Amino acid sequence: MDRLGFPMKAAAAVSTILSAPGRKQMPGDMCMPMVEVTPQRVIHTTAGLRPYRPGGFVVRAESVGAQRLVHNYGHGGAGITLSWGTSKLAVDLGLPGHHGPVAVIGAGVVGLSTARLVQEAGFDVTVYTKTLPPDTTSDIAGGKWEPVNHFDEKIVTAEWRQRFLTAAAYSWRRFQTLVGDDYGVRWLASYEDSNAVSELLPTFPPNRRVLSRDEHPFPIDEVTYFETLYVETGRYLRQMIRDLQTAGGTIQIREFASIGDITGLPEQLVFNCTGFGAAALTGDSELIPVRGQLAILLPQPEIRYSYHFQDIGYMIPRTDGIILGGTYEHHVQDATAQPADIERILDAHRNFFVKFRC
Repeated sequence: MDRLGFPMKAAAAVSTILSAPGRKQMPGDMCMPMVEVTPQRVIHTTAGLRPYRPGGFVVRAESVGAQRLVHNYGHGGAGITLSWGTSKLAVDLGLPGHHGPVAVIGAGVVGLSTARLVQEAGFDVTVYTKTLPPDTTSDIAGGKWEPVNHFDEKIVTAEWRQRFLTAAAYSWRRFQTLVGDDYGVRWLASYEDSNAVSELLPTFPPNRRVLSRDEHPFPIDEVTYFETLYVETGRYLRQMIRDLQTAGGTIQIREFASIGDITGLPEQLVFNCTGFGAAALTGDSELIPVRGQLAILLPQPEIRYSYHFQDIGYMIPRTDGIILGGTYEHHVQDATAQPADIERILDAHRNFFVKFRC
């Protein structure tokens, strides 16, 4: 603080304010707390495969023998973000005219969202899944509500865009009803490259403004500030499973190698929410893996802001650790963290904080 020329008393006052419990770092806060990026603070490294389709997510229905199969997959890096929205599209497509119990394949965030909407519509549901949290791809997600990295602008149709906006609007509203410790959903100050944030919905991103260089400590000329929702995915998925089971839903461990395996289920309506697994299940050649690698650091409760800058990566603070990302590796199917890549992630964020103007 002395380097900025503030008197000692003023510096102490600012420090007290910044450390006050629950206070978000706001635009104009030049001296935000810095993440301590050292190899010794790494508590976990991980990697996951984003189920990316250049043509965007799939929500469609088909008949498989006497059964009706509704697909809900291909969310790329926006699975958490769009989970409630595409699940609403899927149940609105599948439930009309149906009677009897319903099956959902997949227990990630999309499968659990679909199952809960089926229950809310008054149907019994069984979730069939190969893996359960904390071993799903959804558990690895950073959990920022921002629909990015899930389609190719040059490929998607106008009709698909409208469905995307409908899904995003529903999901945005639904997540706002879940804010709190039980679901691990909260509002957080977010900073990104000024050219990276675009208007999506009338209310997203809220409180958006472009900051001049003297309004932030980042070693970047122009930064966009906004606020959005963040989901602590482990806590969220645990609560979703509790909700499912409290409402009478059941879960069975089962793997499906092909569409034909589904005909052995007793339910006549089945929702396919298998993420990247849908590539093998359906033969969808457009669905490709995009590996993302993360380094998780010890928690720092004083960090109450997030950032995502193109040349650096992203940082998301959570109660279970500081998430540092990331990579976007197309067509890589090995879902394991690579030491050399993790080292590059750590170096990028460490150098970023070394250049903090505070």
